Amino acid sequence: MFKNKLYLCRQNDAIVGWDTSFFMLVVADKYIPFLDGIIEPYAEVIYLDPQEINSETIKEADALFVRTRTRCDESLLKNSRVRFIATATIGYDHIDTHYCETNGIRWTNAPGCNAQGVCDYVEAALQEIEKRKLVPAQPTIGIIGVGHVGSLVAKMAAKRGYRVLLNDPPRMEAEGGLLNREEWQSISTIQKEADVITFHTPLNRYGKYPTFHLCDRSFLDQCQSTAVIINAARGGVVDEQALLSTLNKTDNRHIAVLDTWEGEPRINKDLLNKVLIGTYHIAGYTLQGKVNATNMCLQAFCQHFQLPSLQIPQNSLPLQPERQKEWILQVDKQLKANPEQFETLRETYRLR
Repeated sequence: MFKNKLYLCRQNDAIVGWDTSFFMLVVADKYIPFLDGIIEPYAEVIYLDPQEINSETIKEADALFVRTRTRCDESLLKNSRVRFIATATIGYDHIDTHYCETNGIRWTNAPGCNAQGVCDYVEAALQEIEKRKLVPAQPTIGIIGVGHVGSLVAKMAAKRGYRVLLNDPPRMEAEGGLLNREEWQSISTIQKEADVITFHTPLNRYGKYPTFHLCDRSFLDQCQSTAVIINAARGGVVDEQALLSTLNKTDNRHIAVLDTWEGEPRINKDLLNKVLIGTYHIAGYTLQGKVNATNMCLQAFCQHFQLPSLQIPQNSLPLQPERQKEWILQVDKQLKANPEQFETLRETYRLR
């Protein structure tokens, strides 16, 4: 069964070389693009649907390749051989990092892999908002979270004529009060002055700068009454019950664009029907973003297991698809017509 494979030699769970004594087993989410066939010269790879990745199916695995649909915590990992986890996503709140780090399991994500795709999503949303004259002629945008994505959104919005307000407390603490000669802005300033507020933070429930339900009832009450709320970061950043309550107010003029949702794939249908644009977590679903994510996971995998470098062959990639006009509205229409198909729509989404 394992003919023509290299096998991992261990001593007390440490890698000491390669021989024919032990084989290396990798369990991978079958929906990670372009991964099939890449690792096979060095390991046996089992490709599974996310729902099939459980404590039994990964028990003998040395490594996991996953996405956000797989919760990597003690219940999954406790009795397994897993010592390496790669998630082909920017977000990593589905990984219990404390458990991994205290149990000798290395984990890695793919920061910035789809940053340009998410920026393009926000721009498409802004185009629709501007076309419907839902913002003033010289609008102000508040960007909360100025990492890979937020930085690109800031440049894009400035080119579109927006006054840009930036907020990122961790960066402000690390880098000081100035960013390219511009002052960081407080949340309260963004609430008072921004016509559009877009979130690009990780989802942190604890710590010095928690972002879980950052956009809650109090946050919304202090925003301009016409503010557009965009969330293409993580679902839990926005308190959906608070947002729905706000959108249901008879005097409400708030507008929302949501790509990420709490409780995915079982999303709040009432909220979906109230947002201007609702999509099925595909803001970063671009061909280049997927290639970047898989290659970053492969690089980390090879470094961890001391393997020769692996990456997706360029000649195996499809041509960059042509972006359809008003594609974001087409995705919105699909989801609103079939909200129970969230996961299916996401898995069959044609990469931009």
